Amino acid sequence: MIETHPLQPYLPKNAKLLMLGSFPPPQNKWKMDFYYPNYQNDMWRIMGLIFFKDKNYFLDLANKSFDLPRIQAFLNDKGIAIFDTAYQVKRLQNNAADKFLEVVTPSDIPKILQQLPNCQYMMTTGDKATDTLLTHFTTDTSKPKIGCPSTGLILNRTIQLYRMPSSSRAYPLALEKKAQSYEELFKQISFI
Repeated sequence: MIETHPLQPYLPKNAKLLMLGSFPPPQNKWKMDFYYPNYQNDMWRIMGLIFFKDKNYFLDLANKSFDLPRIQAFLNDKGIAIFDTAYQVKRLQNNAADKFLEVVTPSDIPKILQQLPNCQYMMTTGDKATDTLLTHFTTDTSKPKIGCPSTGLILNRTIQLYRMPSSSRAYPLALEKKAQSYEELFKQISFI
């Protein structure tokens, strides 16, 4: 069965960074109607640690959920847009694992970039997202090593692409180490 992306891109007008995952998990894993909705995913804990020194900053602990208004206010303030690199997928197994996702239709990343005139940076949160995104670059852009950018062109715009560790708990790296890697990126692009 082919699944179509259930969310609209989140595109603050001032966005300088486009954060791209692969595709949302099955909806039975969601705790909010937004990106990185699985309570077991560490993305919002990573952001809380980096920007507020509190891994629970974006969590609603009492309900084992997320504080969506706080997340969106943060993204708007920092200028971070979010979408995924896959628009339609087949799940080869009924789970969220990237290795069991077959990308049927990639997202139209150039169309999204047209709506983000200030975007100079992209970061992917895993290998599948990176591999899918690289098909959009109009220059021969090398796959970046984790934390080290590569540069390429999309729509005649120079973009610095960062590949980051997956925020999934299945990725074998401690939360603090993931946060450290993401923090380096945010320092390099002057977000902190």
